Amino acid sequence: MYGGFWYNLKNAFKHQNNSLYKIIAINLLVFLVFLVLRVFMTIGGGGGLYDKMLSFLMMPASVGHFVFQPWSIITYMFLHEGIFHILFNMLFLYWFGLLINEYLGSRKLANLYILGGVSGALLFVLMYNLAPFFSERLDSALMLGASAGVYAIVVGAATLTPNTSFHLILLGPVKIKYIAIFYVVIAFANSTGANAGGELAHLGGAALGYFYIVLLQKGTDLGIPVQAVGNFFEKLFSTRPNVKVTYRKKSTSYRSEPLKDDKKGSNGATQEEIDKILDKIAEKGYDSLSKEEKRKLFDYSNKS
Repeated sequence: MYGGFWYNLKNAFKHQNNSLYKIIAINLLVFLVFLVLRVFMTIGGGGGLYDKMLSFLMMPASVGHFVFQPWSIITYMFLHEGIFHILFNMLFLYWFGLLINEYLGSRKLANLYILGGVSGALLFVLMYNLAPFFSERLDSALMLGASAGVYAIVVGAATLTPNTSFHLILLGPVKIKYIAIFYVVIAFANSTGANAGGELAHLGGAALGYFYIVLLQKGTDLGIPVQAVGNFFEKLFSTRPNVKVTYRKKSTSYRSEPLKDDKKGSNGATQEEIDKILDKIAEKGYDSLSKEEKRKLFDYSNKS
């Protein structure tokens, strides 16, 4: 990353390989926009119109409704209405997302978030259409929130580096595998409660996070389609900077001025070395790295 949290968040869209802060920034911006809309439209007597507009971006459980708003399988995962809902989602996304970003890189973090959100939505629709318990609420059930994508990142990080510890208030150091297990159990226990749809989405995201990392370690990346779509839009909206070549005169000969550290990062590790380290993590896990490889990866992630 380039600097502290607020610097990275403020400049999220100015840098590449910055998916964590881009996702957080999009969630925060969408939250603020809809907060302002909700207040002004409600005061102006347009509360019903606001609810209808929001429903077109939320994920419906009914397949019949979803057919007319297929975009909602993506838009729902960037919507929040409650301050504590978005606060806790973004905190967990940040804490566990830093681990995914450090070990697997920015693109795979984005893969996890999007695939987790999609998996959560699919399980939500599947259960509401098949389970008799949910049949009476099928037509009115709508879902929003980043929780499924966040659960995918939480469980993905715990699967990748299960013995990494977070220092929790009152509890001290706790291994992240126990944090992930705790939240999955809570989601399962509440899957028939008032927020059943959300809890089902949590479980769908958690399952995706686990299988994504397990398959990645075996050499299969489920996120290739997501990455392909991302690359398409990245190329579509990116502008190529003008390349200026300068020449320096020495004696009677001319030559182009060499670029310094063209292939090496500031820590001396080449991009090729970093790619090999990431491939090794995907194949054998983070614990297979040597101390020197871990140092290079850590330095690179802090300075890239």
